[in-house]
Amino acid sequence: MDTRALATYVGQAWQDSILPALVEFVKIPAKSPAFDADWAKHGELDRAIALAEKWCKGRKVAGMKVEVVRLAGRTPTLVVEVPAFGTPAPRGTVLLYGHLDKQPEVTGWDANKGPWIPVIENGKLYGRGAADDGYACFSSLTAIEALQAQRAPHARCFLLIETSEESGSPDLSAYVDHLAPRIGEPDLVVCLDSGAGDYERMWICTSLRGNVTGDLKVETVREGVHSGDASGVVPSSFRVMRELLDRIEDARTGEILLRELQATVPPHRAREAGEAAAVLGDEVHSKYPFHPGVRAMGKDGPDRIIGRTWRPTLSVTGAEGLPRIADAGNVLRPMTALKLSFRLPPSVKPEVAMAAIERVLTTDPPSGAKVTWSNVKGSTGWDAPAYEPWLEAALGEAAESYFGKPPIGLGEGGTIPLMGLLAAKFPKAQFVITGVLGPGSNAHGPNEFLHLELAERLTAATALIVGRHASAR
Repeated sequence: MDTRALATYVGQAWQDSILPALVEFVKIPAKSPAFDADWAKHGELDRAIALAEKWCKGRKVAGMKVEVVRLAGRTPTLVVEVPAFGTPAPRGTVLLYGHLDKQPEVTGWDANKGPWIPVIENGKLYGRGAADDGYACFSSLTAIEALQAQRAPHARCFLLIETSEESGSPDLSAYVDHLAPRIGEPDLVVCLDSGAGDYERMWICTSLRGNVTGDLKVETVREGVHSGDASGVVPSSFRVMRELLDRIEDARTGEILLRELQATVPPHRAREAGEAAAVLGDEVHSKYPFHPGVRAMGKDGPDRIIGRTWRPTLSVTGAEGLPRIADAGNVLRPMTALKLSFRLPPSVKPEVAMAAIERVLTTDPPSGAKVTWSNVKGSTGWDAPAYEPWLEAALGEAAESYFGKPPIGLGEGGTIPLMGLLAAKFPKAQFVITGVLGPGSNAHGPNEFLHLELAERLTAATALIVGRHASAR
């Protein structure tokens, strides 16, 4: 395998084919089902998957089969099957994963940018969904095509591109079960939906946190009442809400108080955090858009990396029952509701966490208030298995070839449900999880961008790793 020729082929593909396709992809408001209840009627997910399907069918890949699979009542999934290439045909199966659904618009975009307005500026493609995670489909198939262009062998490859990931992948398990006979037994899983500590190295995700979400609602009276008349007699739903949250979280430190949500950090992950922090320096915390004077949590870089990868946390991501400040009158409100999002250590089972959270929130409610904990969902975290020698060597070769530096392992604070699902189904599989979401890329927020050079390098690195997998079988 000629690593330079591989990079040249990939670079040309990005300029001629991938980038134009991603520009069109950004224009499609393919919001995930959690943010577009009428997604089937609106058809934007179908537009996104049709664009990717057409692009895939136009690639020069031997024996490739491209199909959009649809299960009743579920978001569509794009499947690309590529038979083993080379003589003799390499054994094994490589599963490559991505998603095409997107987060909603949000506010705060620069004047010349917007979620559905593709803008190429300073080597970056701005717009919703290109980095998270539309590029993965195009990058993965290009990696395979680049190998075949060199006549380099690769094992059988199966691309699984879903459209519900930003909603927690509620449809994914059904598709994996439905496609199980076609997927087979993958011994390598490649996922290009992760983060990067900077844009100069190849960052390998080694763990992912799990997730539990739910809606907490507190009601104290049947209707709003005059605050001058009722306060001091009627308990405030907001105060009751604060009491309930204090059962779960230390408001001073952010520490989660429930034993069931906590886990011991493996020693090798603690060492890994120290190594990554040494490379990143202040970037561990400075990458976030703090207001002046705001102090980051954690005592130092390694502690902050552990904080975002192996400690449980609580975020309030939505609220109801609170009028706008401009509309607020002297009324003691009847209800306060919050959307709670818990991040779980990789080794904590979501069902255990869910039971503990429900028990603490609903038992003996303060002031006898009506408390409802509903719409509860959970996703499993993931901790990478130890690398086989061939994969450790391939990661090192890919990083040195295309970045000139060794790879860096780093846990991620987010959740990719597929990883936990596949780890349970295929316990012998090796995993390569990497991505382009580096500092400032702002996935899910305003001015989200895809760093084009990093994406191109990762495409070449993916090709090399898939090629080395073939010779290791």
